[in-house]
Amino acid sequence: MHNILKEKLRSYIQENNPELLIKLQESFSLTQYLEDKVSKAMPTVMRLLEEDKPGYVIEELAMTEITDELRPSRFHYLQTILEEDFPREYQSFKKAGVLTYETINLIEAGKELLDNFPFNQDSEGDNLLRHAVIAIISEYLN
Repeated sequence: MHNILKEKLRSYIQENNPELLIKLQESFSLTQYLEDKVSKAMPTVMRLLEEDKPGYVIEELAMTEITDELRPSRFHYLQTILEEDFPREYQSFKKAGVLTYETINLIEAGKELLDNFPFNQDSEGDNLLRHAVIAIISEYLN
């Protein structure tokens, strides 16, 4: 179960938080990060195993616990705004094969805002945040 969760976490990060994946790879700390995160969820896994929960339920609950601080995805949030509000640039980045790269650059450009504005599942729909992100994207593109 431990190795399954580590692989699922790695896949989750690759899909939803590629900026984190790159940072962890650059610092050679990906393996340790995965190990630490999964180890913290093992008490929950053990409790659910004792309760005879099915494997898929255990995996889902453990992954929810493990990925809690990684949600919502800044990557998907910024990419969605880029696609909706800057469709020409979005298509251009996509066609050139640099969409992921440029989205990660946008995360860096908006890091201060997203760190200081409580970016969470509740604020994800906040219009003030959205307009501030649009301004950052606009500035980045110009």
